Amino acid sequence: MANVIKLRKGLDINLQGKAEAKRIQLKSNGRYALVPDDFEGVTPKVVVKEGDKVKAGDALFVNKQYPEVKFASPVSGTVREVARGERRKVLCVSVEADARQEYVDFGKKDVTKMDGQGVIDALLEAGIFGYINQLPYAVSTNPSQKPKAVFVSALRDMPLAADFEFEVKGQEQDFQTGLTALSKIAKTYLGCGVHSSFENYRDVEVTVFDGPCPAGNVGVQVNHLDPVNKGEVVWTVEPTAVLFIGRLLNTGEVDLRRTVALCGSEVKAPAYVDMLVGEELSTLLSNSYDAEHHVRIINGNVLTGKVTTKEGFLGAHSSEITVIPEGDDADEFLGWILPRFKQFSVNRSYFSWLCGKKKYALDARVKGGERHIIMSGEYDKVLPMDIYGEYLIKAIITGDIDRQEALGIYEVSPEDFALAEFVDSSKLELQRIVREGLNILRKENA
Repeated sequence: MANVIKLRKGLDINLQGKAEAKRIQLKSNGRYALVPDDFEGVTPKVVVKEGDKVKAGDALFVNKQYPEVKFASPVSGTVREVARGERRKVLCVSVEADARQEYVDFGKKDVTKMDGQGVIDALLEAGIFGYINQLPYAVSTNPSQKPKAVFVSALRDMPLAADFEFEVKGQEQDFQTGLTALSKIAKTYLGCGVHSSFENYRDVEVTVFDGPCPAGNVGVQVNHLDPVNKGEVVWTVEPTAVLFIGRLLNTGEVDLRRTVALCGSEVKAPAYVDMLVGEELSTLLSNSYDAEHHVRIINGNVLTGKVTTKEGFLGAHSSEITVIPEGDDADEFLGWILPRFKQFSVNRSYFSWLCGKKKYALDARVKGGERHIIMSGEYDKVLPMDIYGEYLIKAIITGDIDRQEALGIYEVSPEDFALAEFVDSSKLELQRIVREGLNILRKENA
C-alpha cells in the first residue's frame, strides 16, 4: 500500500469552466513555434536558419551553457522565422509543418536493459532532456549534475487544472516506460491524489497526498519526502514529460503531443484536445469564446500561467489554456459595500461563504494596490511546507542571501507561492520575487 501524507494547509478555489472529460478534434493550421522562455534557465543558441527543412526530432536550438542539451522540433517542415526581441533575444523559432510528417528515427530501446547514463544519452540525442527541471532554482537541469532523487507529481490540483488520469488513458505503457527510465537515473518518487489509479506503477515509490491545493506541487512533495539541502540536486519531471520519454523509448520517435484542457468561465464548451507543444493557439481558440467580451487568455492555469493571445503558441509545460474575464470593463455600483454573493473571499469579507461549494467566475483584477508587507500569517495558511514564507519573501526583497539560504529558498519554486500571492493582502507579485531571488542565488553559486 502506498504511503499517505495528509496536508491541512492550502486552499481549493472552485472556479467555473472546468473541462469536461471528453476530447474534441481540431485541425491544425500548420504553424508551430518553440519558445526558449518556456525552459527556465536556458540561454538559447539557434542551430537552424530560416528556410531550413527539419524533421520532428531535429534540434531547433541548444542551451548555450550546455550545448549537448538540444530542443527538438515538434513537427517536420520548413523553418519559417527565428523571431528576436531586444538585444537580439530569441523569442521563438517557428516552423511551417509539412502535410506529411517525417520523424527522425532514434531507434526503439529496451528500457530494462539500459543504465542511467544510457537513458540520459538517449534523451539528449532526441532533444527532450530539457523538459526535466531541477531543485534548487526551479530551472531546466543539466546532465552533468546527477540528482539524489527524481520526483514526478501526477496530481494536478490548481484551479481548473487538467486531469492527468484522463490524459494517460490508453498510454499507460508509455508512462510506465518513462517511469522505469527515470528510476535508472535515481530513486524516483511518484506523487498522486486520493482514489487515483497510480498506485500500481512499478519501479517508483508511490506517495498519496491527501489535502487541498497545492498538494500537487512537486516542490511541496519534495519538501515532505526528501528536502533539498545546499549542494544537493533533485530532478522534477511533469507527468506529460514522462510520456514524452516513454514514447521515445518505445517508438524511437519524438512525439510531443499533450492533452490540453480548454477551460475557464468564458469558454463556451470546456473540453480536452490533443495538441503538440508549440502549436499556434488560434487553432484552439477560434470560436471558443465570445469575441466581444474583454477576456484574458492564459497559457497555463490561472495561478501560474502566462498571459498570451490567439497568436501565441502552446507552452512546453502548459496543460491548460484558460480564458477568464479581464475585468477592465466591470462597473460595480457601491463596490465593496454590497454583499457580493458572486465574489470569492478567503477571509469571509463577502457573504458568498454562506453559499457552500459555489463555483465562481473570477476576473483578472487585482482589486487593490501594492502596499507594505503585513505580517499576518496569510502565507502560512496556504503554504504546506516547513518554511517561513513571509520571512523568506522579506529576505529576498532585501537581498539577504545568507538568510534566504537559512529560510529554505533551495526547496521552493515560484509556483509554490502562487496561492500565497492570491491571498496576499499586500498585493505583491510573490512568484516574480521568488524567481528573481532564485536567479540571483544561481548566479552567486555558479
